[in-house]
Amino acid sequence: MIGRQIQEIRTELAAAARRCGRDPAGIKLIAVSKHFPVAAILAARAAGQTVFGENYLQEAADKRALLPNDVELHLIGHLQSNKAKAAATLFTMIHTIDRFKIAAALNRYLEEEQRHLDVLVQVNVGRDPKKAGVLPEDAEALLDRLATLPNLRVMGLMTMPPYNEDPELSRPCFRELHRLAETFRQLGLFAAGAPPELSMGMSHDYRIAIEEGATMIRIGTAIFGERY
Repeated sequence: MIGRQIQEIRTELAAAARRCGRDPAGIKLIAVSKHFPVAAILAARAAGQTVFGENYLQEAADKRALLPNDVELHLIGHLQSNKAKAAATLFTMIHTIDRFKIAAALNRYLEEEQRHLDVLVQVNVGRDPKKAGVLPEDAEALLDRLATLPNLRVMGLMTMPPYNEDPELSRPCFRELHRLAETFRQLGLFAAGAPPELSMGMSHDYRIAIEEGATMIRIGTAIFGERY
């Protein structure tokens, strides 16, 4: 079942990309596996899925020990600064940097390990008090400070709009994140190289996110089913 769901999502992803003139290869599927067992991740891995999103550090650490080396774990949940040491070695990418204190702690441990880590800055575009993220007007200042941390590579932005049954209502948030990313790209605030990553869109609104420029979509329920 999980394999079939992944193939359906990949088919839908490709169709959504082509409808707006984009190359599907430029969009990465992140399977959100929080609260699902290692067996579910391995079933997805058997279907060719290698990138997974986790929200909680201890859960991710427990799973990491049982997973093949080619599986990437991305942190898509809030990170506390006292968990930075473990996060610095556990994750391939962290999507939720929204405070300099957390970033500085990560950088300190990465220096000790002589490693670099890709990160995204989470922006609370929808100004939802229930969601984390730096406010749009404060994002540039945070990115300026992050540029002083040599072991972090800021690759782009992430957002989680307020939940709405109608996915169209997420469009303004996705569009604004894309606009911010372009502004910051022109200011040279992202790591040099490829265009900035935009992590946005979940099971109910990822097609809208793709239309608005998402390069990473985070899909959980549509792959693994409902969480209990």
